[in-house]
Amino acid sequence: MKQRVLIVDDEVPIQELIRFNLEQAGYEVEVAGDGISAVERFEANKPDLVVLDLMLPGKDGYDVCKSIRKVSNTPIIMLTAKESELERVLGLELGADDYLTKPFSPLELVARIKAVLRRSVAIDDEEIDEFEVGQIAMRVETREVRVKGDLVELTRKEFDLLHVFMLNVGKVLTREFLLQKVWGYEYEGETRTVDVHIRHLRRKLGPEGEDRIETIHGVGYKIRGN
Repeated sequence: MKQRVLIVDDEVPIQELIRFNLEQAGYEVEVAGDGISAVERFEANKPDLVVLDLMLPGKDGYDVCKSIRKVSNTPIIMLTAKESELERVLGLELGADDYLTKPFSPLELVARIKAVLRRSVAIDDEEIDEFEVGQIAMRVETREVRVKGDLVELTRKEFDLLHVFMLNVGKVLTREFLLQKVWGYEYEGETRTVDVHIRHLRRKLGPEGEDRIETIHGVGYKIRGN
């Protein structure tokens, strides 16, 4: 069965450009031209991934992202016409998995979609299902994380980051390594994505996360085993 991608953009030429390249790559494509219809089509058709422009009539991309995140962890790639770091970070904080700045290469977008979908299925070939580090417990099969027995709600990327840390307890992991393992491709030096997701992961895990996930200045991060 073909994977389905929902394109949300109010510019018809961009819709058609993305549609053509995705259909050539073997995806089934749906299109929405405004934020309100985007949420309706998402709820009705349950796509495997959403390509979401930020500047939309009726309901902007941030609000669409928030609406989707209330009900689903479906991967979201945001499109923005601005080179603003604040705009990119806000999108990531709302739960977007990735972003591209317009103008962008359609082939790069296809590559990123493939990578995000691939990583959304499984982030590693390890067969270990349960992990425990301090008072943080993870079960991979059900994608559950508990701290002191209490269930913690994580986004897909937050869970995947924690999974990589659990697989590499005590090891220092560079931002580039984390980008490759969790996002599945090179970001050409863009590591802000990792920092934002780790900040949110620490906060959700509470004091246990703040204490265990250490910043190794100038290198990356590690999770302490004891």
